[in-house]
Amino acid sequence: MAEGSTKVVVAALAGNLAIAVTKFVASALTGSAAMFSEAIHSVVDSGNQVLLLYGIRRSRRPATPEHPFGFGREVYFWSFVVAVLLFGLGAGVSLYDGWLALKNPRPVETPWVNFGVLGFATLFEGASWWVAFKEFRRTTQGVPLLSAVRRSKNPSIFVVLLEDTAALVGLLLAAAGLVAGEITGNPVFDAWASLAIGVVLAVVAALLAYESKGLLIGEAADRRVVEGIRRIVGEERRVKRTIDVLTMHMGPDDVLLNMSAEFQDELTADEVEDTVAALETRIRGQFPEVRRIFVEADAMRLRRAPGAAPAMPQASAG
Repeated sequence: MAEGSTKVVVAALAGNLAIAVTKFVASALTGSAAMFSEAIHSVVDSGNQVLLLYGIRRSRRPATPEHPFGFGREVYFWSFVVAVLLFGLGAGVSLYDGWLALKNPRPVETPWVNFGVLGFATLFEGASWWVAFKEFRRTTQGVPLLSAVRRSKNPSIFVVLLEDTAALVGLLLAAAGLVAGEITGNPVFDAWASLAIGVVLAVVAALLAYESKGLLIGEAADRRVVEGIRRIVGEERRVKRTIDVLTMHMGPDDVLLNMSAEFQDELTADEVEDTVAALETRIRGQFPEVRRIFVEADAMRLRRAPGAAPAMPQASAG
């Protein structure tokens, strides 16, 4: 998953850097407000991808005594920063530039330059979007796209996917503004296109911030994982009943499991430990993303095997 995330982000970064330079040149040659907004959008996206790569790298650091659960959530933090930057810089500058152009509309010069750049940018953005889409759908097959975004625990992929989607919509809006301006001879359509691009970026940024915030403060594992854990525990005859199955993502591929169960009354402490070890093996075998498992034995009356140490009411495996 980590390699796939890096590939998606690098592909998006390479495409956005090339597109940003081209858009700035086109904006300078034609004076198009929509093209300038698109250029700012590409610059912000490029900076966002650099931050995502930084977050991915830092999230791979090993655990330390000060951070015993590792640094997997770093990628959640930097994804939230990306959302804030997309809103503040991408949407903010586009709206401001569109407002200025609306107050003082100027005709777009040599529009064929803009159309050429838009076509070039669409090819690169489309290629980046396809890479992100394939990687995203590889792990979310059969789930509607918006639901898959909400359920995904890997923001480095869905951030790029939504950014590229916003970029393609922005290119369409910029082209529509240029075409309307050429047909009517009224440059105000170019300004409205810039404002529309800003609104699109603001909506996408708000969605990204909402999803990243949930991951940052702690989200449970997918319902499929939780139900699978309950099924595994329920199949264990030495367990009387499952009380709690609490999960939390410490990173895209790192789930913490804290479970409490009531064991059969006749079990000794050693047998409880054997049961916990067996459960741990089965859970990790089916759900390798569950890396840390803590099991609390709810039965308080555990018999001791002959010569064994006093039984403890809590057993843990991790």
